[in-house]
Amino acid sequence: MTVNTGWGHAQHAHDGNIRDGEGRERRRMGETRRPFAGIWWLVTLRGLIGIGFGLFALFAPVATLISLLVILAVYLMVDGVFGLVSAALAGRAGERWGLLVVEALANLVAGAAVLAWPALTLLVLVLLLAGWAILTGALMIGTAINLKRDGRVWLGLSGVVSVVFGIVLAVAPIIGAVVVTWWLGIYALVFGTVLVVFGLHLRSIAVE
Repeated sequence: MTVNTGWGHAQHAHDGNIRDGEGRERRRMGETRRPFAGIWWLVTLRGLIGIGFGLFALFAPVATLISLLVILAVYLMVDGVFGLVSAALAGRAGERWGLLVVEALANLVAGAAVLAWPALTLLVLVLLLAGWAILTGALMIGTAINLKRDGRVWLGLSGVVSVVFGIVLAVAPIIGAVVVTWWLGIYALVFGTVLVVFGLHLRSIAVE
């Protein structure tokens, strides 16, 4: 009787270990199949931030542009400081540090210029964007003219649209900057909405 009882306890413990192992395996497989379910709130939060930024860009485009310029200026200046630190460390290690200093000082000067003259910086950026649109559009038109296969019409039309967009930006840069900000806001709204829907879907999976 003692042997049988011991054997029964051993068998029961063995069965329990098997069930525990199967449970852990099922949980592991579930986590593998649903890798993002545990961070649904983070995905949803990211989407809500995108929606908020999109609404802000649509209803306050000028303030959005100024905010983006300030962020750009702060980034350039922080990067410049880190560049100087990197140059100092490179000098101590006996490495070449001259170009690091030049790059760091250029970033610091650019960041200070953006903070000092935000309107001028915005104008320069928009004109650069206009020049890029005109150049790429002209190249697309030239490629479409030399293209002997199907699709040349659509390629040429895309080039014309790019050139017209560049001309509009060059003629009315402030209006063009506002329009670009609206486009950015629409993109952020769509992107944020998709993330929110995805996050809520992940939440429904997580609670199953």
